Amino acid sequence: MSTIANSKYEAVIGLEVHAQLLTNSKAFAAVSTEYGGSPNSQVTPLCLGHPGTLPVLNENLVRYIIRMGLATNCTIARKSIFARKNYFYPDLPKGYQISQFETPICHDGKIHIELDEYDKTIGLTRIHMEEDAGKSIHDQDPYHTLVDLNRAGTPLIEIVSEPDMRTPQEAYAYLTKIKQIVQYLEICDGNMEEGSLRCDANVSVRPRGQEELGTRTELKNMNSFRNVERAIAYEIERQIDLVETGGEVVQKTLLWDANKNQTRQMRTKEEAHDYRYFPEPDIPPVVVTDQMLSDIKKDLPELPDVRLQRFMEELGLSEEDAIVLTENRYMADYYESILEKLYKPKAVANIVLTEVLRVLNDKSISIREFSISVDRIAQLVSLKLDDKINSSAMQEIFNKMLTDDRDPEELAKQMNLIQVSDAGFVEPIIDEVITDNPDEVEKYKGGKKALVGFFIGQVMKKSQGKANPKQVRELVTQKLDGES
Repeated sequence: MSTIANSKYEAVIGLEVHAQLLTNSKAFAAVSTEYGGSPNSQVTPLCLGHPGTLPVLNENLVRYIIRMGLATNCTIARKSIFARKNYFYPDLPKGYQISQFETPICHDGKIHIELDEYDKTIGLTRIHMEEDAGKSIHDQDPYHTLVDLNRAGTPLIEIVSEPDMRTPQEAYAYLTKIKQIVQYLEICDGNMEEGSLRCDANVSVRPRGQEELGTRTELKNMNSFRNVERAIAYEIERQIDLVETGGEVVQKTLLWDANKNQTRQMRTKEEAHDYRYFPEPDIPPVVVTDQMLSDIKKDLPELPDVRLQRFMEELGLSEEDAIVLTENRYMADYYESILEKLYKPKAVANIVLTEVLRVLNDKSISIREFSISVDRIAQLVSLKLDDKINSSAMQEIFNKMLTDDRDPEELAKQMNLIQVSDAGFVEPIIDEVITDNPDEVEKYKGGKKALVGFFIGQVMKKSQGKANPKQVRELVTQKLDGES
């Protein structure tokens, strides 16, 4: 296949992201949205499409989408309506989906993304409210498709970008920023594997410099950010090869097969008129008052880009460290909770970015599942800053803290890791090391000052790691430089 980076073509990419909201109940029915319930246990007559049932709007659906709209610089429509999107599928009992069409509640926003070599702003066409469909299951019965309607009616927001992205890497960065924002706002957990964040990609190619858009295809069934990136890259190259060999791109919907790393056709692409949209007659218009908008603005958390800048400017962290710490709201919260106990930004960042992250990665857990409290991490760092333990001892104690609830200092004493800063303990050991190594002493006096490390190492070994390395360095240097 050709390589897009060196091609005479450019890609045009737009993403449609569905985020499942963290409301306790469904969009239009008072039934739980909790993930993992037994099939068809979280349904009501409304979810099942029974005649005569009437939807009642979940107010948090409106509040959550406005939070997202404000966080992405959208204009908030003061009045918007719901619409019926008609299509027929086994997991949509009503025969239509309640969505928004001509009057989305949020529109004309933007999201800023950062890549290694440049930054870019991606426009948002709209963010609108809708309900989810159920789930069809094809692999549990050889003769039938099973339907689970627990997800039917779950509140969603659909975030539709402008076709501003040109590479799979930009799409990946955009998705990462969407996930980060919804997590910071606490309106969605961003878990693609569980389906709470889903993405469809519209992809087309055109000769570089051409304004007119090419024929697009829509990619579905991508269950991770990396699969989105791979699927888009594959589709770009497929379209380029097709055009280069005299073929024609046909507008259609494609499924991504992650096992084969290729796409396959799902159906020809529907247009808006195929869905026969019309206003939802059972739900009144959504009116956003000044008071409601003001209350939601006041309740917005510090957003990731703002927090990143604050970590660098106020806490003195490097950009690299600040990016890692603010990538996830709960990690940033954990870090700042430690600072409330011990305001040593760089020392605390060091243990979080090394030891804590190591455990999270090794165990594949989130910071909210991490077992060591912020109090105990602060106590451990204090021991190191007070020169009561050295770096290797801190790591040993940290590992013990994962399975032992005792205070770090108690563990340090029990593990015999408390440093001794008593000159009466250290000096005899230094004298012994100097006496036992006359050749190294002569080389040191002859100008090989780097040998101070050898003497320090010998003292630490003889003291079984108990000596304070800082004190040892001072005393060794004084003794070696002071001898005639």
